[in-house]
Amino acid sequence: MTSDGRFSVDLSPVFDILVIGGGNAALCAAMTAREAGATVLLLESSPREFRGGNSRHTRNLRYFHESGNSHLTGPYLEDEFMNDLLLVTKGRTNEDLARHTIRESKNIGVWMVQHGCRFQPAMRGTLHLARTNAFFLGGGKALMNAYYAFAERLGVTILYNATAEDLEIRAGLFTSATFDHQGVLRSARARAVVLASGGYQANLEWLKESWGPPAENFIIRGTPYDKGRMLRVMLDKGAQPIGDPRQGHAVAIDARAPKFDGGIVTRLDCVPFGIVVNR
Repeated sequence: MTSDGRFSVDLSPVFDILVIGGGNAALCAAMTAREAGATVLLLESSPREFRGGNSRHTRNLRYFHESGNSHLTGPYLEDEFMNDLLLVTKGRTNEDLARHTIRESKNIGVWMVQHGCRFQPAMRGTLHLARTNAFFLGGGKALMNAYYAFAERLGVTILYNATAEDLEIRAGLFTSATFDHQGVLRSARARAVVLASGGYQANLEWLKESWGPPAENFIIRGTPYDKGRMLRVMLDKGAQPIGDPRQGHAVAIDARAPKFDGGIVTRLDCVPFGIVVNR
């Protein structure tokens, strides 16, 4: 038993790959590793019904493609993609990494379909994004459900309510992770680890380090489980941070929205103004 009253259990056997996280990145890593023949354990901190991290709330993606298809109306080439990225970031972009990512995205649509994703048919008309953006049929929740079902069929071992707390690293190499699983402190050993457990956007105390007291008023439309625990662990172990912690994607949110997990429907795209005349 640990000092805080939790039981400690060693989880055997040794897995080839441990994936910490349960969203899009984690599932893609887990499925790819399993298809390559590795044994895989995936730890998702949320309950099963809230699995998927912020990927539950997404609805589309962009990727480099040279022609239209059933869900895209026309080409979206590398240079246009890059220029769009430079525009929204005001040039504050690692261009080499961005171009590499764009080029490697070319086959992502086919890969996603092969792993259970269904895209909605391209919209017609003028006021839409169907040339550049591929929309998931059923949104991010449906995408996550499809990926989890595919991962389970492959034989990926999945634990819910499993919050990673620490990593054991010896001589620069990962050996094991400790995690809380429904009040029991457990240990998982693996030959390699993939950290895909999200950022710290639901950790208001950490946000205050960059934003100060106003962070207390932030409405977090994504998952409440993104506390940044693994980021903190890696920083404490000497990992090198990169980028500006104040950079992010902030939008106007409806004042009626819940503090966490409201999703994209809480976003305000316009503010109506008008008058009422009492005749």
